[in-house]
Amino acid sequence: MRDLRLTRRMSQAQLAGHDLSDSYISLIESGKRTPTPAVLKLLAERLGCTPEYLSEGIEPEQRAHVEVRARHCELALLGGDAAGALEGFDDVIAADDNPELTLRARWGRAAALERLGRTGEAIAEFEELRELAERDAGRTSWLPSVISLTRCYHAVGDLGQAVALGERALGRLTGLGLTSGSDLAEVARVLLLAYLDRGDTPRAQTLVQHMPDDTDVAGDYRRASEKALEEGALGDAIYLADQALEAASARSRSTARARLQVAGARALIRGDEADNLRALDLLTAAEPELSGDEATACVIESARALIRLGRLDEAVATVRDTLEGMPRQSFDVVMAQAQLVLAQAHLAQSGREAALTVLRATAAQLERLPANRLTASLSRELGDLFDAAGDGANATAAYRRALESVGLRPTRRMTQAFVEH
Repeated sequence: MRDLRLTRRMSQAQLAGHDLSDSYISLIESGKRTPTPAVLKLLAERLGCTPEYLSEGIEPEQRAHVEVRARHCELALLGGDAAGALEGFDDVIAADDNPELTLRARWGRAAALERLGRTGEAIAEFEELRELAERDAGRTSWLPSVISLTRCYHAVGDLGQAVALGERALGRLTGLGLTSGSDLAEVARVLLLAYLDRGDTPRAQTLVQHMPDDTDVAGDYRRASEKALEEGALGDAIYLADQALEAASARSRSTARARLQVAGARALIRGDEADNLRALDLLTAAEPELSGDEATACVIESARALIRLGRLDEAVATVRDTLEGMPRQSFDVVMAQAQLVLAQAHLAQSGREAALTVLRATAAQLERLPANRLTASLSRELGDLFDAAGDGANATAAYRRALESVGLRPTRRMTQAFVEH
């Protein structure tokens, strides 16, 4: 405020005007008083700046530029440009005095130093970050700094420190009930290496028996966060909640990609042998990322591709395994799709009677599903398969059901046209 006032050649009395006293202005400039938001706004108007500039020393637009710069540095680090990231983080630290942004940039700087192999400097940075976290444990977790230090001390050969810090982090994570996730995996990895380097094989083997299980990473982090919150460890609770969000987001991205792969495979299955081989690769990659009906639908599409490729025994085995894993007491759209693919595979094997047995059971079960476009599509496919098996009566009935499912009352001519089409 003083710098701006002098730049504008204003006295303290001129800045105070009729609303404030020049002595109050003097107290503010000497750091002995903090103006209220209303006074801050008034002073900013007279000095021709924003209240944010007076309170933080940087304009909002400049702050936004610095925040974007920080994110670009993080992207550079992830992309392997540690040197560029380090330079950028230094610029961010020099340009901004916002504590949160500065802390974020300091973390990035420490990580960049580690990536560049300047491990001693990285250790110094991470140790300062650990001290900050331990002084403010109510808001900040020491876990990430200790995990990073465990890795760095191992890298420089200080096995005693690596083991001590690693065991501390491992004890805290497991004490919160964490059984999965990148934090536990990294601590366990470095501890294993440190134990082996020290010749402590029994401890290493014991740790191997308790390897992380990444079946529900997001849920595991969330439960650990809840436990930390119950303990009053807010810093750990916040950190673990952020890790839960990141894990859930990563899972969401993987699922979205897998869904796209399944959709792409469905388009390719209609093509030639090369297309079907590509479809099978996409479906194989997608299946582990999916669950429930989506995973089952993925397997069904794999069976369709196998049929097109002439690998009929594999197709039949694939669908039968899928059907055996479904609850027997309930019949739904996914089960109907599986049964229709099984019938198609039987027909391709010249197993007409086996196909008809499956088709007739499916027809009876489809009657119990609500009429909509999806069941219309299934009835249409059912009719095509009955027709291919030489059962014209059931084919016609299936086509009629398809028309009725979309709200049409079929005439004989409409049904015949549908069959011919």
